[in-house]
Amino acid sequence: MCIRDLRVYAGALNGDVYHYRDSKGLECDAVIHLRNGSYGLVEIKLGGDKLIEDGATALKKLKSKIDTDKMKEPSFLMVLTGTGNYAYVREDGVYVVPVGCLKD
Repeated sequence: MCIRDLRVYAGALNGDVYHYRDSKGLECDAVIHLRNGSYGLVEIKLGGDKLIEDGATALKKLKSKIDTDKMKEPSFLMVLTGTGNYAYVREDGVYVVPVGCLKD
């Protein structure tokens, strides 16, 4: 459901949603890519502080491996959760967004 919702909203911006996995097993549940070359990395977690922390850690690890001489840095890092009533930005800059808030 989360990927479907991301595809709908990205499509409204003429963007696409992809999955990323490298040869070492590092992965990202969703990469939202827009036509202007900007993109964001999204990890989907059902909820709970531990899972949110795991998702944020994975996103930051992936971001650190991006060769910014060859491509832009991600515009945002987001943990998409299945629970919660509001979105917020953590101190490390990672967005935590409940799926119900995507429409807002």
